[in-house]
Amino acid sequence: MDTPHTPVLLKEVIDSFKDIKSGYFVDCTLGYAGHSKAILEEFNYIKHIGIDRDSEALNFSKKRLEEFKDRTTFYKGTFASILPTLKESPIVGILADFGVSSLQLDKKDRGFSFDSNNLDMRMDTTAPLNAYDVVNSYSRERLEYILNHYGEVRLYKKVASAIINARAKEPIKSARELSTIISKVVPRGGKIHPATLAFQGIRIEVNSELAEIENLLDSLEKKAKNGELKGAIVSLITFHSLEDRLVKNRYKKWIKSCICDPHAIRCNCGKNHELGKMLVRKPITASKDELKINARSRSAKLRTFIFKS
Repeated sequence: MDTPHTPVLLKEVIDSFKDIKSGYFVDCTLGYAGHSKAILEEFNYIKHIGIDRDSEALNFSKKRLEEFKDRTTFYKGTFASILPTLKESPIVGILADFGVSSLQLDKKDRGFSFDSNNLDMRMDTTAPLNAYDVVNSYSRERLEYILNHYGEVRLYKKVASAIINARAKEPIKSARELSTIISKVVPRGGKIHPATLAFQGIRIEVNSELAEIENLLDSLEKKAKNGELKGAIVSLITFHSLEDRLVKNRYKKWIKSCICDPHAIRCNCGKNHELGKMLVRKPITASKDELKINARSRSAKLRTFIFKS
């Protein structure tokens, strides 16, 4: 069957799991199963768990992975809520691709694209909060916070003012309207659409994306400390600095053997608290060949960690 989504860093992801052992591989962001299908084909000795909060993606992937039905299990929900509840063991590989899928971006009714007639942006279409609510009901202060901290919009105050002035006349009903409003106050820079960062900030708010990543990292840390992830390989793909910073800083924490106060005169903790090691110090990015065929891979960064056996 045709797939609507080209998985980023596919060769690099497969290579990051080259030493994976027999057990369960968890794709925390199943999407349209591009990575999962390749993993199942490459490693015929692993069982697979696919997690996604998007029903449309989940239903598509169940059909796409039909040939592997004896080796795969599906769960609907956020990865942060599902991962702690998994009873399958041992978990030997974990993948998360934190990007929005091509189908979510391209389907006009999902409200992620700049020319969409909707203003939605929910990864889970049953979730209560959507972009319309954020844009039309949030206070100036809250909008400024989202645009500044989640979108890293340089002119966040001007953008927030433009949104508030526009919605005072009538509700902003579509992503097209919103992108037009933003484009009037944010100058175009190169190939990047003026509304890109503002849309990023609103999407992160709607889907609690940063909190989800934090919760996923917390779950992994807890499982590792409980001895549930011995030898497990974790590969995480991020698409902007906020996500990458969360992953990088947590990996740095996990490789520390000493957890004493940095001002302590001597170590009293035993220096044996490291949870594992980073398989690469710097993130892996897309090759020139991939950038030619998949422009959405340009901001992708892959970081891989292996827990102690």
